[in-house]
Order: sequence, then structure tokens, then C-alpha cells
Amino acid sequence: MRKIELEIVALSHSITQTHSYAVVLGEVNGLRRLPIVIGGFEAQAIAVALEKMQPSRPLTHDLMKNFMNAFNVDLHEVVISNLQEGIFYSKLICSSNEETIEIDSRTSDALALAVRFGCPIYTFENILNSAGILLDDPAGKKSGKPITPTISEHEKGAEDDLKGMSLEDLDQLLHDVLEQEDYIRAIAIRDEINSRKSK
Repeated sequence: MRKIELEIVALSHSITQTHSYAVVLGEVNGLRRLPIVIGGFEAQAIAVALEKMQPSRPLTHDLMKNFMNAFNVDLHEVVISNLQEGIFYSKLICSSNEETIEIDSRTSDALALAVRFGCPIYTFENILNSAGILLDDPAGKKSGKPITPTISEHEKGAEDDLKGMSLEDLDQLLHDVLEQEDYIRAIAIRDEINSRKSK
């Protein structure tokens, strides 16, 4: 079965499930999108790697990467291999000492590792056909801009609160949320600080 390459195009709060996030994968050079609901911790793990942030302590997925590197295990690709009753199943395609191994993984963990290793993400046609969304607008294709998690409507109020804060207060808030390891909130604060400094 032919594999189709995907890339992460968005990360946002899930509209359908409270306290969950959605990572949206886009078909490389195509118009189809594959939204996958993930947990908050996994969303933060993906966001931290996408934004190249350096947490004060290694997150679980950073630890896993360090562990794999220490034992010369390389992650070559992630394959979203199955979809059953709305649940996605994935495999990590790894190699060590010229031996290739497939390891079962939750899709959210597989994506967090794929971002850290910079390896490709694939799925199959039948999964895209059953769970994918086709974009009508060709302008929705990848623009080459860096990926930043998108903000849902119920986060807009929090974003507006940032606009009313001074730069000094924003710096302090950024420090506080990094201490709490709330990296998704930290990204929004950092973006607000950067937009003010660029004016």
C-alpha cells in the first residue's frame, strides 16, 4: 500500500472535546487534512518541539530521544498505520545496528518524537479517505511560514488580556508560565512580546 507523506500544519484546542487538543496533519503537496484529537500534555510536547523551546527539565519525549540516541537507535519515520473506531494507531520505524524495527505507539507520542527527530510522517490512502478533510481552497496549502499553534475562540479572551499588559508584566508572566511548564501559553505570551518589540 502506497504511503502518503503528511506534515503538521496546525495545533489547537479541540472543538469537540473539552481539555483536548487537535493536531492537524496536511498532505504534502496536497489539499487533504487529517485532524487528530490528542491530550494536553502531548500537545505541549509537540508545541515545545515545533517552537524549538528549551524546557528547564527534559520532557518525556526529550528523555525518550536522549535514550534512543544513547543506544544508537534512530527514528526513520512515523506511520499512522490504522484507524479503528475513531482511534488512530501508529508505528515508529527505527533502526539499530542495521536492524529495522517497528514499534507500536500512540499517535500523539509518535508525532512528538517525529518533530524531535525531524523524520517524515506517513499514512495510507484508506485512512485519509475515512478520516481526512479535503480543503477546497488551494491557498490553504503550506505557505512556508513557521508553524505556530492556532488559538481557538475560547482562548481569544486570554489573548486579549495579554494586549492590556505592559511589556514588563508580560516578561514576568512568561517566566511564571515557563516555570509551570505551560508551554502553549508561553508561546502566546512570547508572540505578544515579539510583536510589540518589532513595532
